[in-house]
Amino acid sequence: MTPALRRSRHRSVPALPRTAAPTAILDWRHPRVLELAAEAGDLGAGADRATLTAAHQLIAARVRPVYAMNERQPASTTLRLGRGSCSQRLALLEAVARACGIASRVRGLLVDGRFWHPRFPRLRALVPRRVVLAWPEFFLDGQWVSVSELYAPPSTPRTGGRFTNTGSETLFDAITRTAVDWDGGTCSSCDLSAQVLADLGSFDSRDDLFSEHGQTLCLPVRIPANLIMGRRAA
Repeated sequence: MTPALRRSRHRSVPALPRTAAPTAILDWRHPRVLELAAEAGDLGAGADRATLTAAHQLIAARVRPVYAMNERQPASTTLRLGRGSCSQRLALLEAVARACGIASRVRGLLVDGRFWHPRFPRLRALVPRRVVLAWPEFFLDGQWVSVSELYAPPSTPRTGGRFTNTGSETLFDAITRTAVDWDGGTCSSCDLSAQVLADLGSFDSRDDLFSEHGQTLCLPVRIPANLIMGRRAA
């Protein structure tokens, strides 16, 4: 059993570093999240990276991708609903990581909204010009590792082709087969750096990122958009 899972069963819980503590979004002390974390830990046989890839695969199998808009939705809610946006599923992966004692943080990226135009060819006028993206990083083997690198390090050639943001594949799914490279440090076919308008830096949690920079859609727009798109399959 991982350290965080052990701690969760005691009444007196010691203070955790901010990159491992529960937050409003990453509510890993919820029984539903702890159960998923325990399953991923068993599959990972105690190895942090293997636990994370197992968790990623479990989430991909159990939480179907939709175009939900609420970036602040708790991870336990996403798991209960069995559906979530790319961002919501990534948040659930972070929550599971923290439940397993693996610290996480996010890199804030401001991405050109035109990156999503191929996915919404008839709704381009409704796509925001700039999208705030919370891209997770995990503390593995003494260093911060991007979620892009869970399945292979940047130096490993990836033959899956670039992520085109078309069809049913989401960023959450794409990391299994290709380098989702926001910095242009890998092969040119995987380079997405031209889509990045600004690097907002690292944040202890996605809660902190959204508190400072807000969600992509403001509340009056997000509520009706979520009603329309929240159940639509990605």
